[in-house]
Amino acid sequence: MAAAPHFRRLLTPDWLVPTTLAQLPLDPLEQLGIRALVLDVDRTILPRRQAEVPPAAEQWLRHAAARMPIHLLSNNPSRRRIGAVAETLGVPFTTSAGKPRRSALRRVLDELSIAPAHVALVGDRIFTDVLVGNRLGLFTVLVRPIDPLGQPCRHDRWQMLELRLAGLIGGGSAAAGRPEPEASR
Repeated sequence: MAAAPHFRRLLTPDWLVPTTLAQLPLDPLEQLGIRALVLDVDRTILPRRQAEVPPAAEQWLRHAAARMPIHLLSNNPSRRRIGAVAETLGVPFTTSAGKPRRSALRRVLDELSIAPAHVALVGDRIFTDVLVGNRLGLFTVLVRPIDPLGQPCRHDRWQMLELRLAGLIGGGSAAAGRPEPEASR
């Protein structure tokens, strides 16, 4: 039985990027009218079981923060770990977000005072990051999990499993590559 179109849409990122956050181009997002970024932390900014941001990701984050507001949104309960990353970058953060529940993301959107359609949520998970972003009408970007060098993680079994499950359900089929400014909206 095929999934309802609405549910399929909830599991489909607007942009499936074949790289990590560290290689994500900002120009296409800005051309789509994106004015702020909400970023997942674990496996998007920080490699698994690591507390240090890879230099390539830190450079990207500083560049992005100079262009638009950034908020870190993590399901991780460690205020110390996530807060250390946020403090290094000088950006606000939320821990224990409970994604895909919407309440924490709604508070972030209220703080940003930017319409959801002008905010991109970037993360590495379909059933948390993409799902919550799509539930609130954000532009969702699925990136590859990051390794300590800022490159795509070779062992991204969770993302591969989620992509397969979303495909079976009928979602998760966004095109890779750069989004088209009018076609993606």
